[in-house]
Amino acid sequence: MSDTRTPLDLNLLRTFLCVYRVGSLTGAAPGLGLSQPTVTAQVRALEERLGRQLFERLARGVQPTAFAHELAARVAAPLDQLAGLDDDGPLGVRVAPVHLAGPSELLCTRVLPALAPLVSQGVELRVAQGMTDELMDEMRGGQHDLVIATRRPRGKGLVSTPLTDAQYALVISPAWADRGVPLAATGCELCDALRQVPLVAYAEDLPIVRRYWRTALNKQAAREASLTVPNLHAVVSAVTSGAGYSVVPRELCEEHLADGRLVELNVGQEPPLNTFFLVRRPGAEANAHVGAVERALAEAAKSW
Repeated sequence: MSDTRTPLDLNLLRTFLCVYRVGSLTGAAPGLGLSQPTVTAQVRALEERLGRQLFERLARGVQPTAFAHELAARVAAPLDQLAGLDDDGPLGVRVAPVHLAGPSELLCTRVLPALAPLVSQGVELRVAQGMTDELMDEMRGGQHDLVIATRRPRGKGLVSTPLTDAQYALVISPAWADRGVPLAATGCELCDALRQVPLVAYAEDLPIVRRYWRTALNKQAAREASLTVPNLHAVVSAVTSGAGYSVVPRELCEEHLADGRLVELNVGQEPPLNTFFLVRRPGAEANAHVGAVERALAEAAKSW
């Protein structure tokens, strides 16, 4: 007996794929040219037609079900091919921009140079900066496809892989070193000497400084920062200008150490390492360009 049901409306699949890629009913609406209630109604209509749940509604965004992953894998390529028949595409579907976020310093020095060739090949990127906790909250709300995190996150469905390690250096301006901070000092002697020097940091809770003190000096960093600035580039600039001392990624201060604008302390002691993780939002893999970004970063990170 033949199937007398009406043909499946491809616009429902188009809406499903956009929600799947964006991770949010509200976030998908502008790209589709629809209102959020219409997007919700179309997703529900497709769920009723298929008899399967496609998304779990979260406080912020949606999470694809296992069936949604299977469906996206089946329909993404055909819909993208149809969209490529002309500039606008008969379904209005195109490969969505990849939303990537991470620490501003790593984005500027490593990530963006690695991804520049992809942009010239047609990959669209939307890049944001921020702290790991806030970026992960935004990812769970569907705002980011990929996040470079300073620690491995916890979360259902999140895929994280180690990307690269950062080595840290304890640095001070030569002017402060000349005022009596012994360059060869270690341990308690160094801690005592630095009590008289202003501390520069990018966050009030001193995450890098506390980690360095605990790992390299076996001490607790109990003091507060004298100067807080927006990011680690600003920390390097402030310390170089004589504001005090700090702990920064070695890659940001190598030239300053080489030409004498900064002096490294605690030389010879094992510095702490911090691993960066590349985290992917559930469902983001349906966008082929997300995979291209992941591969490009993994390859570039081999030489970082």
